[in-house]
Amino acid sequence: MPLSQSGSELLFDIFSRCYENGATIVTSNLPFQEWTSVFASERFTGALLDRITHHVHILEMNGESYRLKQSRSRRRPPSE
Repeated sequence: MPLSQSGSELLFDIFSRCYENGATIVTSNLPFQEWTSVFASERFTGALLDRITHHVHILEMNGESYRLKQSRSRRRPPSE
């Protein structure tokens, strides 16, 4: 969901304050190249990614959704 200009600025401020001051965990279901659709500008996106990908461990997890898996396991067989 796209952020407003002020929302992008606030999130950028949070990450800037945390940058190199402690551990931060970020999760997303979007690859980095699609982050420009969320933030107000490509410049913001680039600056944000620059900070959060410096000194980082990136874990990419591809697979079935845990929520979907739980939903499927709770389904009852059709009544006869």
